[in-house]
Amino acid sequence: MSSGSDQAWARQYGPWAVIAGGSEGVGAEFAFLLARAGIHLVLIARKPKPLRDTADRCRELGVQVRELALDLSRPDSLEKIVAATTGLEVGLLVYNAGANTHSAEFLDGDLAAFQQVIDLNVTTPLALIHHFAGPMRARRRGGVMLIGSLTGYLGSARHTVYGGVKAFTRIFAEGLWLELRDYNVHVLELVLGVTKTPAMQRVGLNFDVPGLRVSDPADVAREGLTQLARGPVHVVSDHADNPALHAGPDRAEAVLGSHRWMQKLLQRKPGQTSDAPPPE
Repeated sequence: MSSGSDQAWARQYGPWAVIAGGSEGVGAEFAFLLARAGIHLVLIARKPKPLRDTADRCRELGVQVRELALDLSRPDSLEKIVAATTGLEVGLLVYNAGANTHSAEFLDGDLAAFQQVIDLNVTTPLALIHHFAGPMRARRRGGVMLIGSLTGYLGSARHTVYGGVKAFTRIFAEGLWLELRDYNVHVLELVLGVTKTPAMQRVGLNFDVPGLRVSDPADVAREGLTQLARGPVHVVSDHADNPALHAGPDRAEAVLGSHRWMQKLLQRKPGQTSDAPPPE
């Protein structure tokens, strides 16, 4: 038997949802929740195996699922997504694919690789929103969710470009929310802190730092869908008191304090380098 929230989600965000980054972690949990609400899914991710596993689990819940295994930083990704969704009434776009794919100090990094970070986190989501949100506005219902990061609130070493694009998407979400709120199209940037996803476990984050709050992906997804109607920005409740959100006027002090904490999280000793991405 479906719950009241399932029925409300289906009315507002159905009959199809597109989830970019929908194969594991928070993205997969979004897929499971929406499938239980009876919403059909287009799941997009880079790795075919976890994508197929999540898609099959959603099919067992009685919905149709289309899988797209592709790299969202590539310029042809939009064309492929548009082709795969032609004829579908998409009522929800969840962009959960942003990541720091080139973790390097800016002057030592490769500009082309930094451009991929920008394309993955800015160019592609903006193109997808432009494509899918227009019909939502015409129908006067729908939703757009961007997954943000606390990294977008304070600068951090080796995340110079990534932090910058995450700051951009937060401000973009606020503006888009203003533009669409009178059309009953919900817009939210859901800001994540440290979350115990498979990706974060693979890079070896130190989840045992004293005082560290770690979110569960299933809890994050449910909180995000619950908050989507409120917009425009919501920080996952586990991290609402994070110092990055309440930095004082001395930005140097705030950035240095955040940097020291990040070293503990990445288990990095002074002078040590790592290509591990920051936590979402």
